[in-house]
Amino acid sequence: MAVPKKRTSISKKRIRKKNWKRKGYWTSLKAFSLGKSLSTGNSKSFFLQKKK
Repeated sequence: MAVPKKRTSISKKRIRKKNWKRKGYWTSLKAFSLGKSLSTGNSKSFFLQKKK
Protein backbone atom coordinates (compact mmCIF):
# COMPACT_ATOMS: atom_id res chain seq x y z
CA MET A 1 0.00 0.00 0.00
CA ALA A 2 1.28 3.46 -0.87
CA VAL A 3 2.22 5.65 2.07
CA PRO A 4 2.60 9.42 1.73
CA LYS A 5 6.11 10.68 2.37
CA LYS A 6 6.95 13.09 5.15
CA ARG A 7 7.16 16.69 4.13
CA THR A 8 10.66 18.17 3.78
CA SER A 9 11.21 21.18 5.99
CA ILE A 10 11.57 24.60 4.37
CA SER A 11 15.09 25.05 5.75
CA LYS A 12 16.26 21.73 4.27
CA LYS A 13 14.68 22.69 0.95
CA ARG A 14 16.48 26.05 0.95
CA ILE A 15 19.84 24.44 1.80
CA ARG A 16 19.53 21.97 -1.07
CA LYS A 17 18.47 24.70 -3.49
CA LYS A 18 21.37 26.93 -2.45
CA ASN A 19 23.88 24.08 -2.91
CA TRP A 20 22.44 23.32 -6.34
CA LYS A 21 22.72 26.97 -7.40
CA ARG A 22 26.23 27.27 -5.96
CA LYS A 23 27.39 24.26 -7.97
CA GLY A 24 26.07 25.85 -11.16
CA TYR A 25 27.77 29.14 -10.32
CA TRP A 26 31.21 27.56 -9.84
CA THR A 27 30.83 25.47 -13.01
CA SER A 28 29.97 28.54 -15.06
CA LEU A 29 32.87 30.47 -13.50
CA LYS A 30 35.33 27.71 -14.44
CA ALA A 31 33.94 27.52 -17.98
CA PHE A 32 34.23 31.28 -18.39
CA SER A 33 37.78 31.25 -17.04
CA LEU A 34 38.79 28.44 -19.41
CA GLY A 35 37.23 30.24 -22.38
CA LYS A 36 39.02 33.43 -21.45
CA SER A 37 42.40 31.70 -21.18
CA LEU A 38 41.85 29.94 -24.52
CA SER A 39 40.94 33.18 -26.27
CA THR A 40 43.99 35.03 -24.92
CA GLY A 41 46.34 32.09 -25.52
CA ASN A 42 47.37 31.72 -21.87
CA SER A 43 45.99 28.21 -21.47
CA LYS A 44 48.45 25.64 -20.14
CA SER A 45 46.15 22.63 -20.00
CA PHE A 46 44.47 22.88 -23.41
CA PHE A 47 46.10 23.07 -26.81
CA LEU A 48 44.13 25.01 -29.35
CA GLN A 49 45.06 24.63 -33.01
CA LYS A 50 44.89 27.93 -34.78
CA LYS A 51 43.54 27.99 -38.30
CA LYS A 52 45.97 29.10 -40.98
